[in-house]
Amino acid sequence: MRRISIFDTPEDLGLAAAIDIADRIAAKQGRFVLGCPGGRSPQPVYNALGHIITRSQLDLSRLIILMMDDYVLPQAPGFAHVADDAHYSCRRFARYDIQAVLNAGLPAHRHIADANIWFPDPNNAPDYDRRIEAAGGIDFFLLASGAGDGHVAFNPPGSPFDSESRIVTLAEQTRTDNLQTFPDFAGLHDVPRHGVTVGIKTVVTQTRAAGMLVWGNDKKRAFRHLSSARHYDPTWPATVWAACQNSTLYADRAAFEGG
Repeated sequence: MRRISIFDTPEDLGLAAAIDIADRIAAKQGRFVLGCPGGRSPQPVYNALGHIITRSQLDLSRLIILMMDDYVLPQAPGFAHVADDAHYSCRRFARYDIQAVLNAGLPAHRHIADANIWFPDPNNAPDYDRRIEAAGGIDFFLLASGAGDGHVAFNPPGSPFDSESRIVTLAEQTRTDNLQTFPDFAGLHDVPRHGVTVGIKTVVTQTRAAGMLVWGNDKKRAFRHLSSARHYDPTWPATVWAACQNSTLYADRAAFEGG
């Protein structure tokens, strides 16, 4: 089932997605795996979800935050995560913008534990897919689209449908888009050239429900591609949402009116 939902503001969009996620967490007995991106797009969702969790006092002790990607740097014999305190580190984002926000209003025994924040290993990225499968798959995956080239996670244009978790060379447009996502970059020269990422196949085959987030004037082109997609199009990888079962495209009016 595919749905397109349009909201007046990013805050309204974030609240709707957060309610859906909170309801799913509350309804499931046992471990819940939530796939998460970093960056601007999901922040209205995380902020709203934090308020909902505080009010409802949800138990997050069995919640897994499964991060979709991170920047990496060459380090013999392979690659390594960027420093976890770097302003553009997805590990830093997961700690401060997701884990801390969701835990803030809960007693310690209901917190998301540090061990429940998952990332792909740059030196054994394919093992991430096996780890996800062993966990029973992803209950809900939040997704976001690059504004300029439609990358999803760090999957660049041209990523095949059967791609799994791996190291990728970042597309130049992806690196340019991320100058806005992480405004403390001094310039394009400062943006890493590689990332570790879940693959397209990872998302499609291991996800039970997904929500694609597009909001703001700079996402008008993305909305056009995503709203018209009927299947995965490798020229705009974020169309993966159309290949997922039980998926919703959440857009605000600014993105929609350009579509």
